[in-house]
Amino acid sequence: MKQIEAFVDSVYRNVGGNKEEIQELKAEMKGHLLEAVHELKAEGKTEQEAIEIAIERFGGEKELRSVVGQLFKAQKIFSKWVLYTAIAFLLISTIIFSIVISIEKSNLNQSNQVASQILNSLGDNERIPKQIETDIQEIVQSSERITGISIYDDEKLFSSTSDEHVEPIYSIREELSFNIWNNTGFLTYNGYGESNEIWHVSIESKSYEGTGVILLLVGIVVYWTLFTIWATINAYQHRRLNVGWIIVFALLNILGYFVYRLVGNRRLSKTNS
Repeated sequence: MKQIEAFVDSVYRNVGGNKEEIQELKAEMKGHLLEAVHELKAEGKTEQEAIEIAIERFGGEKELRSVVGQLFKAQKIFSKWVLYTAIAFLLISTIIFSIVISIEKSNLNQSNQVASQILNSLGDNERIPKQIETDIQEIVQSSERITGISIYDDEKLFSSTSDEHVEPIYSIREELSFNIWNNTGFLTYNGYGESNEIWHVSIESKSYEGTGVILLLVGIVVYWTLFTIWATINAYQHRRLNVGWIIVFALLNILGYFVYRLVGNRRLSKTNS
């Protein structure tokens, strides 16, 4: 029935979206309309009356065109925002991780400089001068990152066995207040040591490298999940969704989506040939 086909074509006119999906939806609408026409004709209506009543019951052309257009637009917008959000989480977490690692490298250089400065001040003295102790106390108290400095006899420290505990000749460590981050991996304490022929200086400092790693992992997990959702929506819109593709997207992520597209392009080329 040409009038039914013309009505269906008019509803989907200028609707953007996947061509295969649109054709399937048009065929489904046409089937419902034809079924309604046959039922009305069985009730005694003429073919023209049955067509007009079926179209009227289904909805007017303008109303349907508006609803269909909004539906496809909403699908597109939702799908894009899922993808954009996934990429944003990955980029932001990667940037934060890079910044944290850069700061940690800078802090390590600071520990290196402090240790070298103390060793240079100690020189070949057999005892630690009071002025150096005072300077070390000021370093620990003024630094937001360095939490403790210990000075050992280098020979005793490195000649001892693993079972022996060597006490430092001098040690100062700030009192650490209870911090919930200490037990979550966000805040850890790293040690750095440097020696000369007589002394060994050990520096303990705060490290937020764990924070960077955790945020990076969270970003990757969120990205991975959202990208899997986006790929699943995309496969559904192309009428190619099945459990196998969902598993491929979940396990291989973007690589799995490339495989999906590759298989789709091969099927399309075979169909056209």
